[in-house]
Amino acid sequence: MKILLHLCCGPCSIYPVTQLRNEGREVHGYFYNPNIHPYREFKKRIEGVQQFAEQTKLEVDIESRYGLTEYLRKVVFHEQERCPLCYAMRLETVVRKAKERGDDAFSTTLLYSKYQDHECIRTTCEDLALTYQIDFYYQDFREGWQEGIDRSLEMELYRQPYCGCIYSEQERYDKSSKKNVKKITLL
Repeated sequence: MKILLHLCCGPCSIYPVTQLRNEGREVHGYFYNPNIHPYREFKKRIEGVQQFAEQTKLEVDIESRYGLTEYLRKVVFHEQERCPLCYAMRLETVVRKAKERGDDAFSTTLLYSKYQDHECIRTTCEDLALTYQIDFYYQDFREGWQEGIDRSLEMELYRQPYCGCIYSEQERYDKSSKKNVKKITLL
């Protein structure tokens, strides 16, 4: 079975690629992530995917065009639904690419992350599979969370501190600011 695997970053790709290869699947990677902000982060993630691909001999197509404007047009004024909108935007492009390439199925490394909405991703992929008449290869890759982390450190891959979008970056900083305010108040 030929699977086009959506790659969100190098570290999150380790366990899914390993699992799929161990099952005898032919895996081809596809990096398409217009949600990532800022541009330097986007470039770091591409470099991480390239480094991972070189070390594991994984063929990868990389969409290197920075698509932040396209992403923002989808989610601005819909921030409460931004994750489902983002999943759909990225995964629909992946499905189209899989069809174009003649792959048997598609999947995504988003299913590896403990921080993503797993059921929303699964449902989105199942709906896209029906719409585009291509198989969605489902596997809960979260079971390999620690293995992926350990191997990414051994491989010296860039490890990002947030999902990638401008909103998650803001939340990351807002949370630390709130902690600092509480500490100051308690003193």
